[in-house]
Amino acid sequence: MLRTLDLAVIPPEDEALRQPVRAFLAERLDGVPAARRARTWMGFDADFTRALAEKGWVGLTLPKAFGGGGRSPFARFVLIEELLAAGAPVAAHWIAERQSAPLILRFGTEAQKRRIVPAVCRGEAFFCIGMSEPNAGSDLASVRTRAERTGDGWRLSGTKLWTTYGHKAHFMVALVRTSGGAEDRSAGLSQMLIDMRTPGVTARAIRDLAGDEHFSEVHFDDVLLPEDALIGREGAGWEQVNAELAFERSGPERIYSSTVLVDAWLTYVRGRGSLTEAEGIIAGRLLAELSTLRNMSLSVTAMLARGASPVVEASIVKDLGTGFEQSIPALIGDHLAGEPEGGVPGELLATLEYVSAMCPTFSLRGGTREILRGIIARGLGLR
Repeated sequence: MLRTLDLAVIPPEDEALRQPVRAFLAERLDGVPAARRARTWMGFDADFTRALAEKGWVGLTLPKAFGGGGRSPFARFVLIEELLAAGAPVAAHWIAERQSAPLILRFGTEAQKRRIVPAVCRGEAFFCIGMSEPNAGSDLASVRTRAERTGDGWRLSGTKLWTTYGHKAHFMVALVRTSGGAEDRSAGLSQMLIDMRTPGVTARAIRDLAGDEHFSEVHFDDVLLPEDALIGREGAGWEQVNAELAFERSGPERIYSSTVLVDAWLTYVRGRGSLTEAEGIIAGRLLAELSTLRNMSLSVTAMLARGASPVVEASIVKDLGTGFEQSIPALIGDHLAGEPEGGVPGELLATLEYVSAMCPTFSLRGGTREILRGIIARGLGLR
């Protein structure tokens, strides 16, 4: 059911986090070119993650009993906003901190919680998510990767595709079939915690159009897993994975993927003096959309702070937010196309080139536009 997106304000104690985070990032990212910072939440830097963890800023909202900061979702909002606006490389811990640790805290055994969550908060356990498969696309209910019971555990076989940093992660949370067949759809699906160093696990990096390797193809060739690899109840994977995707879609990260490009463009046009009318229109449009989306995202954060599960509301923000992110390189590219030849700084052009190449993925990761709109339609009672 869709609830009202009430205006929300960041509490002073959480807003106070902004300046120390900003100072930390200014030091860590000093001299890093915009084209590199534009990779931000696809930028993998284990050293940066460990430095962030030493500040207590990995697992900021996770319970103190498991090594987390015990802070509110508003504190995480401030942290994520600053990280992405600066273009910090957060991919190493991103999935672990945002999705996997909360999932294990909610559905895992006590042993799983004690083993995994503190390591995530120390910046020592990186995760990937095994959902998509060849010939399945966004239809998660048709997964074929299968885990069968053995005498003392599970035997896993199959393939996961488009797995973000599967070739660098320590662990995977995988949606697999433990009973029935693909025709049974969501029935018979379970989630498994997989140590990526287990014999029979092979991860092959996939190079993208920008020359980066942040996706991978992961094969499981008769991989033997212990009994406690199962997360939650056997057969409850569909319910659990939807809860996990709610974690993924509920943060402010769906509106800031192109921010480094905006900053680089504004630096360029401001450097020539006052903005032209056309430049003012572009800047005003971007500011107006960003302000609206930020308030919507803050409203979702307030729901999380109240203990709600804003699945529909988060889907709306993600759908609108990724559309906004994708519009930015087109608007800026059109403007720069009218500039004198040789007048645009190479670093700005390199940043534009990267974001333009990657922006089609913004509406794919975390659920395609079609999937999100289906969720929204059900929330509105339209299907």
